[in-house]
Amino acid sequence: MSRGFVKEDDQEEIPFVAPRADLPEGTENLVTERGMQLLKNERTALLDEQEQLDTTQEKEYRIAFNHINAKLQLLNDRLRSAKVMDIMKYPEDEVHFGATVTFRNTQNKAVQTFQIVGVDEANIAKKKISFTTPLARALMLKKVGEEAILDLGSKKNTFEILEIKYEK
Repeated sequence: MSRGFVKEDDQEEIPFVAPRADLPEGTENLVTERGMQLLKNERTALLDEQEQLDTTQEKEYRIAFNHINAKLQLLNDRLRSAKVMDIMKYPEDEVHFGATVTFRNTQNKAVQTFQIVGVDEANIAKKKISFTTPLARALMLKKVGEEAILDLGSKKNTFEILEIKYEK
């Protein structure tokens, strides 16, 4: 039947699902073991949410089901591409993926600590930054006592590496 003969109330909106964290084209989807577990937990939570949907309201059920399904598709794509990194294999005295790095801004003397993680695990409030960020890239391969330079075009920030830790 043509859509012209369908009541307006019967038309469903296509659910909008926000894209997952940006992973630059051609970049491997690196994750920590914890990051992989978080992705799996997210999938379990979405499947549980889908099972708990109220089936008494058919239209609302279909919309909610499709929305969760779309989120699951994006999540499953990310899980399929995930590459768990064994962070314990890196030299402990050098910054690599998974390292927790404490550094001091040489200009304002502010001390900060961040763990370098995958894009889905990154959360600035939890002091976790993605390995794809300019700051993480500036810190990579540095050792305690060395300086990392973050080039911001018209300005450069210099950071002294104070401590590097790897925690399972």
